[in-house]
Amino acid sequence: MTAHPDDETDPRLPDPEAYDGDQADLAARLSLRRVAGLRTELADVTEVEYRQLRLERVVLVGVWTSGGEEDAVNSLSELRQLAETAGSEVLDALYQRRERPDPATYIGRGKVDEVRDVVVATGADTVICDGELSPAQLRNLEDRIRVKVVDRTALILDIFASHAKSAEGKAQVELAQLQYLRQRLRGWGGNLSRQTGGRAAGGVGIGGRGPGETKIETDRRRIRTRISRLRAQLRDLDNTRQVKRQERRRHQVPSVAIVGYTNAGKSSLLNRLTGAGVLVEDALFATLDPTTRRAQTADGRTYTLTDTVGFVRHLPHDLVEAFRSTLEESVEADLLLHVVDASDPDPFGQVAAVREVLSDIGAGDVAEQLVINKIDQADDEMLQALRTRFPGAVFASARTGEGLDEVRAVVEQRLPTPGTEVTALVPYARGDLLDRIHHEGELVTLEHTADGTLVVARVHDDLAGELGAFPA
Repeated sequence: MTAHPDDETDPRLPDPEAYDGDQADLAARLSLRRVAGLRTELADVTEVEYRQLRLERVVLVGVWTSGGEEDAVNSLSELRQLAETAGSEVLDALYQRRERPDPATYIGRGKVDEVRDVVVATGADTVICDGELSPAQLRNLEDRIRVKVVDRTALILDIFASHAKSAEGKAQVELAQLQYLRQRLRGWGGNLSRQTGGRAAGGVGIGGRGPGETKIETDRRRIRTRISRLRAQLRDLDNTRQVKRQERRRHQVPSVAIVGYTNAGKSSLLNRLTGAGVLVEDALFATLDPTTRRAQTADGRTYTLTDTVGFVRHLPHDLVEAFRSTLEESVEADLLLHVVDASDPDPFGQVAAVREVLSDIGAGDVAEQLVINKIDQADDEMLQALRTRFPGAVFASARTGEGLDEVRAVVEQRLPTPGTEVTALVPYARGDLLDRIHHEGELVTLEHTADGTLVVARVHDDLAGELGAFPA
């Protein structure tokens, strides 16, 4: 694809006599590099025949602008997982070292031809770029490579569209897709004009002839109208969600939100802790609709656990905006259970990416408890590095059950405790108050007497007011 770095006849290489200080090797900086082992492996003949009928054949292209080379490979590995989740067969993966993406073609004019050669050689029908392309970059790449070009944002939106099941999830995904598409409509001048013509053509005659509304303008108007309707629909659905939140707050039920990188094992952890029975799949963004289940502490207090949509590096801004009402489950929580995949090549990058999104949606100040999951699949060296970096984290495996008792204990310990201590002699006829103490408060002592049940408990202010009617 490119000249070998040792080939001194390559005109792009500097003059060996003109030493200009230590700098990155120019040939390495300019060249596209292959990532070994990223081609999709098909399991058996049946799967091969099935996938040949359905799957797009794709080539991945990335631009490495910062960090080490390992970061670039990890980013493309994640892009491969996204592509396979969307239903693609990855044929090849290449990346280029640049200070910044080329504003016209993302990878530079000369490298577009090299990508085109790879596409022809592999028989690919799609190129996926590991970044968000501008409308000009998208148009220039498709015109020169002559196959469909998709960026990372469009790929993630496509996965969300295929996984959305609820009315709210579908509306959120469609809103994000329309916001993304609105800036990327293509039109070609007068051939898309809507001219009225003269009277012979059934038009309005003099004064009515002209370009009219072009096809692209019509599409934009329809998209704006649809976006307005979707936002109104989501506001109605959000009102329902707010009513449920207010009901939980009225009963002083603490809430715990399970957050983390996509495919970190959040749904598996929810199933283990509550028996929720939600979908668990080894795929990115398998969960889009939040699921809330009740759980109890060892002393009987009730709290809720909510499984939320997973995050990813460079999560599209339009997607964050569209899913804001869903993501607010994290903002309203009393505790965030941040699940991290210990078997991932870069779990530290996962933690940073999740915390960045949490900060963007206003949940950066919510109490957080790290849970290092999948310890049964991680190597000892990585686990030791994680223990050193995150000394307060809990290490567990939702698949084997190891460490889950410690997870429960830490959650119970970090739940907000009622702030008012009361002593009351509750009549036996008011067993409902005792039940509320068990579920909403923290029982200190309990003694049955001839006149009623003598309790010392820590409760919330509203329940303390009701118990104040029965002094000891």
